[in-house]
Amino acid sequence: MTSQWRDLLPQAAAASSFDVSPDALARTAQFEALRNGSFVSLAADTGLIAVNGADAATFLHGQLTNDVERLSAAQARLAGYCSAKGRLLATFLMWRDASADATIYLACDAEVQAAVQKRLSMFVLRAKAKLTDGTATHVLLQVGGPAAEAVLARTFPSLPATALAAVHASLDDAPTSLIRLPDAGTARSLSRFLWSVPVAHAAQAWTALTQAPGLTVVAPALAAWLDVHSGVARVTTATQEQFVPQMVNWEVVGGVNFRKGCYPGQEVVARSQYRGTIKRRLHLAHVDGAQPAPGQALVETSDPDQPCGMVVQAAPAPNGGYDVLAEVKLAARETDDVRLGSADGPALAFTELPYEIIDPTETPASSATAS
Repeated sequence: MTSQWRDLLPQAAAASSFDVSPDALARTAQFEALRNGSFVSLAADTGLIAVNGADAATFLHGQLTNDVERLSAAQARLAGYCSAKGRLLATFLMWRDASADATIYLACDAEVQAAVQKRLSMFVLRAKAKLTDGTATHVLLQVGGPAAEAVLARTFPSLPATALAAVHASLDDAPTSLIRLPDAGTARSLSRFLWSVPVAHAAQAWTALTQAPGLTVVAPALAAWLDVHSGVARVTTATQEQFVPQMVNWEVVGGVNFRKGCYPGQEVVARSQYRGTIKRRLHLAHVDGAQPAPGQALVETSDPDQPCGMVVQAAPAPNGGYDVLAEVKLAARETDDVRLGSADGPALAFTELPYEIIDPTETPASSATAS
């Protein structure tokens, strides 16, 4: 999200610190809200691309890894944007609003938004589609828990009941959307949503949420802990062109449709699925020490000169240290001796993802991950 939210929500700038190390009392309260209570956090690390025009869905369908032409207003989908070599340039959460022009929105990492938007625009050619900066019209909030649901119910006639379901409303003729985010495993059993709020109503929405009894404002850096525990990877500038989708479980979480038509890198992605053996996967782990950075190398103690993986995402953990999503060779994962940065770096303690690693081309997808 661009820095304009500081002007739109000056009270949020003060209340929702980016500091990853708030004082102990505030940190404890914020993690408790993430795990068992209600919270609101600015999705300040998320960019938004808006795609309009009669050919918007057809254009995006030919560029992304998932089906866009059959994307309904009642659902959101995960999708990837690949290079010709099948390497991910961006990962998206996409949805279509209920406005007259049915704008399609692509939420991605804020760092990659401008470059990816420019690159996609280069391929529009004669298609009737236009890509614009969605953060100019909407502010993204991550919210969750019963107190937040009570506020959301004032705007939306019903709330999304399953992961990646979407509902929409209109605020003074401006479209607003609510997407149920994937569950964060054992980190949280309560609901979690992404609310796309028109800029003219952002301050009002923020005030309603922050004044709701029992709701806690959470720093974005701490709210990222839920994103990590969802096991849904996000590509940043440090990890662009590092992974084919399967390396970060993108086909497992429903981000790849193997029945749709061509898109950049499609042959490589399909070959990896049907002809190759996938030797690297996304894993969830905990690590102590300094904060891991996306793109940071992982090594085995027995072979420290040859990286065996890479940090994809990291977020502070409730009891100290950091929880990470790490792309790791399956053989290295089996040794359970993976270190951060070097052979004498801190060890990764692996834990279970909130989903099973299945082959969507062979196993019927569940409602939560259907493409």
